[in-house]
Amino acid sequence: MSTSVSAVTVRFDADSMWVELSDGRTIGVPLAWFPGLMHATPEELAQVRVTRRGLHWEALNEDISVGGLLAGLGDQSREAIFAA
Repeated sequence: MSTSVSAVTVRFDADSMWVELSDGRTIGVPLAWFPGLMHATPEELAQVRVTRRGLHWEALNEDISVGGLLAGLGDQSREAIFAA
């Protein structure tokens, strides 16, 4: 998914990730969408690299695209579990 909007900064609170975008918007997503981040330490979360395409955590092996965030997509690397 491509987009002309890019991430500028990222911050976290206890339950959410907040991404400031180059067009002035700030989007928040629940950390529950990204189990790899939800279980990370504050020090690991701080090691994010903001790139033109999104967010990258080398030590956590986690990549999140801005396009995916805008589309409301969570972690796409694990199988979805559906409850009846």
